[in-house]
Amino acid sequence: MEFRRARRPEQVAARRAAILDTAEAMLADRPVAGISLRELSCEVGLARSNVLRYFDSREAIFLEVLDRRWSAWLDEVEPLVRAARAEPVPYGRAIAVATALASSLLRHPLLCELVSGTAGVLERDIGIESARAREARATANTDRLADLVRGELPQLDRAGATHFATAVVVITAGLWPSARPAEAVARAGAEPGRPPAAEAFATALTEGLVNQLIGLVVRSS
Repeated sequence: MEFRRARRPEQVAARRAAILDTAEAMLADRPVAGISLRELSCEVGLARSNVLRYFDSREAIFLEVLDRRWSAWLDEVEPLVRAARAEPVPYGRAIAVATALASSLLRHPLLCELVSGTAGVLERDIGIESARAREARATANTDRLADLVRGELPQLDRAGATHFATAVVVITAGLWPSARPAEAVARAGAEPGRPPAAEAFATALTEGLVNQLIGLVVRSS
């Protein structure tokens, strides 16, 4: 794929979209750590220096891919949360909402992978303008999730809903590395009869979100 230099705003937007689409497609075959800026540039058909006209680093590209994925996940999860059936138990609605969120996240391993690498990897080599843009996108996604949760649990105050939306990211990021252990670690863990790593991750994520949300509802009541 060959490009002429983008000059008009719509051309710049199209070029950025092409770079993001290529980066996202490459993630289907390898982790973020295995994709260099040089390889990405070759795939998109641009020199490395030209890619850096649109993003200040490799990390900035994948942060924007993350935010696109997060926004798409919110599109998917919104009707699932609203349709989640609450059991007639204490805090049943909170349990249903948190469980629906966890179940949906489990179907998006790439999103979990990107979330887990945000603070330690992807945010380590970006410029101030990319950081500001990232903060704006992340805040918009956090606010959207908070609004969704608060719509289902009106007793939850705004601060509590925002805290939970942030906790979804933090809990997912913290737990995800354990879902993909090295082969030796996985074998050693299986010997005493522990559940497979993926199963343990699913349980821990669900329990973490449920307990976090119930606690916040109790504090808001």
